[in-house]
Amino acid sequence: MTAASAKTPWVEILLIWAAGLGAAAQYGKVSVVFDPLSTLYPAAGASVSLAVSVVGLCGILLGTVAGLLAARLGYRRVLILCLWVGAITGVMQGLHLPFWAFLISRAVEGASHLGIVVAGPTLIAALAGAQHRNLAMTLWGTFFGVSFALTALAAGFIVARFGVFSFFVAHGAVMAMLALSLSAFLRRSAAPTPQPLPSVAGWIALHREIYSSPWKIGPAAGWLFYASGFVALLTLLPRYIDPEWRPAVTAALPLVSIASSMTIGVALARRLPAVGVVQLGFGLSALCAIGLGLSGGGAGFALALGAALGLIQGASFAAVPQLNPEDGAQAQANGAMAQAGNLGNFLGTPVLVLAIGLGGFGAMIATLIALYLGGFLVHHALSRARRAAQA
Repeated sequence: MTAASAKTPWVEILLIWAAGLGAAAQYGKVSVVFDPLSTLYPAAGASVSLAVSVVGLCGILLGTVAGLLAARLGYRRVLILCLWVGAITGVMQGLHLPFWAFLISRAVEGASHLGIVVAGPTLIAALAGAQHRNLAMTLWGTFFGVSFALTALAAGFIVARFGVFSFFVAHGAVMAMLALSLSAFLRRSAAPTPQPLPSVAGWIALHREIYSSPWKIGPAAGWLFYASGFVALLTLLPRYIDPEWRPAVTAALPLVSIASSMTIGVALARRLPAVGVVQLGFGLSALCAIGLGLSGGGAGFALALGAALGLIQGASFAAVPQLNPEDGAQAQANGAMAQAGNLGNFLGTPVLVLAIGLGGFGAMIATLIALYLGGFLVHHALSRARRAAQA
């Protein structure tokens, strides 16, 4: 498998992207049924929220380690294995496990999620021809938003007719079908060259290497600021939108972001380096957030903000192979991306809720602006560090 191959196997790439949708649904499937799940585990009380957060904790703790292991074991093998793990845990969750066992299954699912989001983009970057790599990586960058929308639609149909636990089983069945499909299609492609597995004692040094490299940490550093705001924005902003427009804006916000990423983002990527597109997205997001604050939650500014954030989505993943041509370095960078994304998802909503508690809507907007400016500035600083290292 070579990144320079002239022909792009779109069937394989679309199947890997579908695996990403399944991985994102490991988050979304609990979020969209959170209220009915709480009634099914009444004794859990507030602890039921752990059913969401425990998936992210695995990525926070093991993100960069997952990149190292995937490089050693082979990305195809890790992707398919993690899909099977996701399938098995989904089916087990359909048995109405005791809450403690359900949490254990969610922790295992977190490991499955992590392996998919590390191996998936690395495989796509290696499979895509040079002329299609930005498009393919931008497509991967849409997986969370697309999955959230599809998961919500599926839940609305399945849960009402068959219940929450049947919904979990259905997700497990989809993961199994994806594992079977990828086992067949990816068999024709040679795996990237495995990287040596470091000793446990060497992991700390390798973490230091990743986080001290302005190439490997570059995409993840900006992604932390993006992830801290995106899910929290989808969760908290609708309450401040005019009730007349609220349902439409809530439904359209992730879709506008995806559309922007696949159209404007792809067009810009032909003219600018991926990091430049990310910085443009952060700058425009800060301006849109200012407009959103001044308008008191105007629907137009909310949608414009979603479009600006879409530029960050795809370009951040496209920056990984641009900055790190080697498969092993890409896996490490994707591991750091997974770690940053999980940390951002874990911290973002509580931080914005705290801001709202301290200063209302204005404080939330100020926090978002700070996040977007932080993302712009961290990319600026790391770009300068790369230039200085090359000089």
